Amino acid sequence: MAGLSNVIEEFIKNLIDEMNGVVEIQRNELANYFNCTPSQINYVLDTRFTPYKGYYIESKRGGGGYIKIVKVDLNENNGFNFEHILNDLIGDSITEAKANDIIKTFCEEGLISKKEANIIKAAISDRAFETEVNVRNRLRASILKNIILILVE
Repeated sequence: MAGLSNVIEEFIKNLIDEMNGVVEIQRNELANYFNCTPSQINYVLDTRFTPYKGYYIESKRGGGGYIKIVKVDLNENNGFNFEHILNDLIGDSITEAKANDIIKTFCEEGLISKKEANIIKAAISDRAFETEVNVRNRLRASILKNIILILVE
């Protein structure tokens, strides 16, 4: 199914690009289009279009329900309060994997270089903290938020 997931992801990304960063789709219609179950669509949305990868998803269930996917353009102020997004996205604690997803998105958006991304990853890696997991994740969140706020000034 990884092949189908990749195809669905690319299809949705192309739709988002064509629609200037915001697309509304119906899960069942998309599942019919790809001849798969709606759960396959859910899987792609849950794993490939996360806030950590620069997407916000709104879902409305019921008759005529839809999924709205918004690609957050980090290079523009789209009425989003960036600090608020960071607090919602990172919160008080974040795992290394989720932090790396955020860093990757910043790199892909051209906000930071690959070298800067690697430096940030090293600074917030599990190896950098000699403490228990919950303390490590809180420290990582604090450091990452501060680095990002400085980078986007």
